[in-house]
Amino acid sequence: MKEILDFLPHNETEPSAIRQWVEQYGEKLLSRMPEGHFTAAGFIFNPERTKTLMIYHNIYQSWAWTGGHADGERNLLSVALREAWEETGAVCRPIDGIACTVDILPVQAHIKHGQPVAAHVHLNFSFALECSEDAPLRTKPDENSGVAWIEIAELPHKVSPEDARLMLPIYEKIVRQYSPIRWSSQA
Repeated sequence: MKEILDFLPHNETEPSAIRQWVEQYGEKLLSRMPEGHFTAAGFIFNPERTKTLMIYHNIYQSWAWTGGHADGERNLLSVALREAWEETGAVCRPIDGIACTVDILPVQAHIKHGQPVAAHVHLNFSFALECSEDAPLRTKPDENSGVAWIEIAELPHKVSPEDARLMLPIYEKIVRQYSPIRWSSQA
């Protein structure tokens, strides 16, 4: 668990809560424990960092970053890179290889692959990734129904109103760190 805890930024409130989860559940967080578990997401930029590669998420019915469950993998950057490729077909590279934001994301109860999934939390580590806009793209039909490059300035208009309250502040934190484009999720 040290590898994961080493990724925690030291200036956020979420890391102390994640440390509490680690103290209570330890290695179980690497699997899909019903209460909550580790996930990793990739916010994919073009080389100019003016666009982001997003998927149209089937469950949330919104444009979203790529990401998924650790499923036993301790290297959360590897999880983010794997999920980016699985969900878009694009081969990405890390911009700096460190978690740029760590968040506790609530997940509502839903149906996945015909099975009910109870409400839980994702202890999510986000990574800034990059790939060429010329990269071949494809959907992953069991998870998304679209893959597209979105102008960063347009991102607040592409996220569904239901997801905007939770996700736009996180996307904005990442954009402020890596992109010359500015917008405010508070607007």
